[in-house]
Amino acid sequence: MVKGILRILHKDFSGLHEAALLLAISMALAQFLALARDRLLAGTFGASANLDIYYSAFRLPDLIYATIASFVSVAVLIPFLIERLEKGEEESARNFLSAVFSLFSLVMIVASTLAFIFIPWITPWLAPGFSLSAQTEMINLSRILLLSPILLGLSNMLGSVIQAYRRFFAYSLSPVLYNLGIIVGIVFLVPIWGLSGLAWGVILGAALHLAVQLPTLYRVGFWPRITIKQISTNSKLIWKMIASSWPRTLTLSTNQFVIMALIALASYLGKGAISVFNFSYNLQTVPLSIVGISYSVAAFPTLSKYFSRGHIDKFVSQIASASRHIIFWSMPATVMFIVLRAQVVRVILGTGHFDWMATRLTAACLALFAASILAQSLILLLIRGFYASGQTIKPLVANVVSSLAMIGLAVLFRGWWMSSVAFSSFWENLLRVGHLPGTIILVLPLAFSIGTLFNCLILVALFARGYDWPVRSLLFSIFKSLISAVIGGFFAYYLLTIFGNLLPLNTLVGIFLQGLLAGLGGLALNLVCLWLLKSEELAELVEATKRKFWRGEALVPEQPEL
Repeated sequence: MVKGILRILHKDFSGLHEAALLLAISMALAQFLALARDRLLAGTFGASANLDIYYSAFRLPDLIYATIASFVSVAVLIPFLIERLEKGEEESARNFLSAVFSLFSLVMIVASTLAFIFIPWITPWLAPGFSLSAQTEMINLSRILLLSPILLGLSNMLGSVIQAYRRFFAYSLSPVLYNLGIIVGIVFLVPIWGLSGLAWGVILGAALHLAVQLPTLYRVGFWPRITIKQISTNSKLIWKMIASSWPRTLTLSTNQFVIMALIALASYLGKGAISVFNFSYNLQTVPLSIVGISYSVAAFPTLSKYFSRGHIDKFVSQIASASRHIIFWSMPATVMFIVLRAQVVRVILGTGHFDWMATRLTAACLALFAASILAQSLILLLIRGFYASGQTIKPLVANVVSSLAMIGLAVLFRGWWMSSVAFSSFWENLLRVGHLPGTIILVLPLAFSIGTLFNCLILVALFARGYDWPVRSLLFSIFKSLISAVIGGFFAYYLLTIFGNLLPLNTLVGIFLQGLLAGLGGLALNLVCLWLLKSEELAELVEATKRKFWRGEALVPEQPEL
């Protein structure tokens, strides 16, 4: 049995659909555990001040991860490693990896140590609306969580090697084990250590994220070494890597600054506001991870290969094909999340201390976040398309402009919400949360989604102009998918009423069955509409199913960003 497990761990997954299917399954399992994690958090803490502190404590560690670990991310390291491996220069690749490993470890430890020391002066800027006692607790949690960017950064960097060798299975388990570690913390450590136990659960998950990849790394013979000498020897190559990755690092850092700004604003919006924001944000990442990340990160190596070989037509065709399939899956997911938002939140989070008011506010925020799922997915793909072609400045500019717009809109909407009854009443009535306290939290996902749509439009325009991308075909795919998804959504909404009269909605099973049956009915009608509209994506999906998913060209998935 052990030999069988090791054989799977070390297996070479070289087929397009085989690799994509493995990635999608692992993403789905990781998201399932993430939902179980959030359900445990909601039941244990509710939308409370303690959970607000926990979520806020991630901000500085996540920023360190984005600003340092992204310099040695998969998107940067894989091209350098593959280039040397294809030339047969394995020893050169090992030395380069050891140099990067040594430099990264040194810089990350120094940065985390400085953050550990200065975090008492940083925290008031991260959560200005917190009380002094809450900020003190946040400081303690952040200091524990500073271990996570070190462990996850090392895991992401070393995972580049096993991905370059197409050994995807161990890599695919890492996000699953990460969430499993957090769940262990909630169940076993929180009763002993309180919030600190929750933070140590995150560290356990990060350690498992790294540890599961080590046997495969050892098997392929790329065990890194701590060596100052190799840093000096490979200094030119390291500087070349840093020069190519700094725009990407700034792009990721900008994303973190946006979340930090939104969380800082949420700290002024009352107890539980940060928890509601994070719960709804996490829920909308489920379709984003399964669809957007599965297509975008899996396509990156192939896009790099096509562009480096001068096959621009194939490069654009790959982007167009991936875009169409992202639209095909994202559009019904968006509509169903909006229609079934209350059922989704009640089933996943509606337990323990998570009360009805928090459920309704989280559902309303989820609907606003869901409106940008397609845009977020396309952004992930287009950014990787630009990276594959060596264009790193354009995504950075688009991200900075849209991020500033996002923060500006959040501040503007907050002012309008407090001063204009018409503005606040419109959104409260639309999302059916009228007369609830704390509805001002809706301005944050609203600003996020509008800013995301703006970002997507900028990237589409830049890509279409730079590579002669036929955007009209993309618009046609959006039109067909939107029409089908809306029809399916109306039918799902109708079925909610029918099953609501037949099922006991005061039980978890009844709510689950109501949402499940209504959703399946809506999706079935959506597929019928796509078939009647002769959807090319549906035909390709059927054909791929007939071929059992594993005949095709190799794709190497990238570790998703935190």
